[in-house]
Amino acid sequence: MIVILKKNAERQQVELFDSWLHSMGLETHMSVGENHTIVGLVGDTSRVDMESIMALDIVETVKRIQEPYKNANRKFHENDTVITLSNGAKIGGGHFLVMAGPCSVETEDQIISVARSVKAAGAQALRGGAFKPRTSPYAFQGLHEEGIRLLLEAKAATGLPIVTEIMDAKHLPLFEDVDVIQVGARNMQNFELLKELGKLRKPVLIKRGMANTLQELLMSAEYVMAGGNDQVILCERGIRTFETATRNTMDLSVIPVLHQLSHLPVVVDPSHATGRWELVAPMALGATACGADGLIIEVHNDPEHALCDGPQSLRPEKFADMMEKIRAIRPYSDHSFTTSSRIAEQEG
Repeated sequence: MIVILKKNAERQQVELFDSWLHSMGLETHMSVGENHTIVGLVGDTSRVDMESIMALDIVETVKRIQEPYKNANRKFHENDTVITLSNGAKIGGGHFLVMAGPCSVETEDQIISVARSVKAAGAQALRGGAFKPRTSPYAFQGLHEEGIRLLLEAKAATGLPIVTEIMDAKHLPLFEDVDVIQVGARNMQNFELLKELGKLRKPVLIKRGMANTLQELLMSAEYVMAGGNDQVILCERGIRTFETATRNTMDLSVIPVLHQLSHLPVVVDPSHATGRWELVAPMALGATACGADGLIIEVHNDPEHALCDGPQSLRPEKFADMMEKIRAIRPYSDHSFTTSSRIAEQEG
């Protein structure tokens, strides 16, 4: 349920209304916009008398929300969420963020070399895997704690915030200095892990599972947000279909749909979506044009000898070429369902 308050509602009245709702055992999420304030009610709203609320002087209207996700719902939170990283880079609300780096951290020279290359090309964050969930138990599983140490070395050398995947809540102490914690596709519905991440106050990037719906993705975000952590980034990385020409199938309509449903930033991973380096740039450009808030791209300085996912990794020079094209089309990106576009329409 959401309650839309009148524009001229006095602060004291709003505070009394909020206290009254809490006395009924409800949690509230208040979103203050330019024209009105939206109060989202979370909990058992079946006992709430809509007519009694409508009778209050400060209330403009009351609506019941059918979607099971509340905190992630744009109806609860009209304005786009903007997340700021340690280097001041922002994502969401018109801010565009590119995260780039190798699929797996391999050596100190490798990760620092790639970090310097992607930063020079315009990336604002460094991605790299220390824990690698692999289909085969015999495949390279990552360097684990040593991998995170090397990522932190690259951060110290370049100033780039780091993005890396967590697989188990017991590893959380190792992620204390990680800037963005990534939840991979295979762990999207690891609800106990999501609950633990909800206790943190740092960004969490959640990748859509390879056979999950958008509502299921948003419900995973809801698990984190229900714990008090509202710094969630949604990631589309392709889903499994009957098609075998690419590693996965990436539906770019996901971007405007998610922007319509949620206020959270949406990023796209064209590397895992296609599995082929030569398709990464075209899909990255398409995602940018569709209004994505960012990209997460795999870059390796020697992809032929990479320990993981070399065929889908761009060489640094190819990444630099792609970034030039990204910058050229960014002014023409579509943001039909974001706050910035609605404000522009109102001003126009």
